Amino acid sequence: MIFLGDAVATAGLPPSKSAHYNWYVQTRVLHRWDVTTAEARDIQNRLAPLVVKDGAPQNVRLVAAADISVRKDAPLARGAVVVLSYPEMEVIEQSVVEAEPRFPYVPGLLSFREAPILLRAFEQLRRQPDLLLVDGQGYAHPRRFGIACHLGLLLDLPAIGCAKSRLCGEHVRPGEAAGSRAPLLDGDEVIGSVLRTRDGTAPIFVSVGHRIGLEEAVEWVLRCCRGHRLPEPSRAAHMAAGGHLDAWRMTAVAARH
Repeated sequence: MIFLGDAVATAGLPPSKSAHYNWYVQTRVLHRWDVTTAEARDIQNRLAPLVVKDGAPQNVRLVAAADISVRKDAPLARGAVVVLSYPEMEVIEQSVVEAEPRFPYVPGLLSFREAPILLRAFEQLRRQPDLLLVDGQGYAHPRRFGIACHLGLLLDLPAIGCAKSRLCGEHVRPGEAAGSRAPLLDGDEVIGSVLRTRDGTAPIFVSVGHRIGLEEAVEWVLRCCRGHRLPEPSRAAHMAAGGHLDAWRMTAVAARH
């Protein structure tokens, strides 16, 4: 197991694989986690140029999603990673970790609160995902380095930010039909896509995480949708983080039959 809180930052050097990773999921060590909010912003600014904003994942058979929930009865968060088969969208594996967040809740710095817990869940997987959906922003972030970029870079996986709300940028209203989209703009720059995944429901905010283009990210989100607002991997991770994955499985099986 890799203890990321003890990792030593390697300022100015390109990212490299950690020498400590499990056999299945490899994790890069790019910086320390015990940092101030100012240091966290500096890390985001330093790592943002390393994000690869193009690519089209090939031969995708396993799609993972990550989500986190905070317990109301204890100062603990439950981080969940669920791996689903594609295109069947059946749960292949899940990993859930409970831990106390070590970083305060600060808008724009979500990954410093959640990523250390989620990375521990990734370390327990016995299968390497081909694609990752993250409940949060990717490139659609003030410093262009949301949690989907952070996890994608640390795990070296194609990653997509799939957020339920907007963090920055402006947009027009997309059409009401599923598949309708509108660009999310920060000035003249397209930083994401506002995507309607179900007729008449609120759109979601899709952005590049790592090693995938925006159009490809949108298409993969739609491919993983099964009639709900959120794609199935994201729904499964949300239920797992809340301790309700079995109920989601029963509903998903009933829907297929």
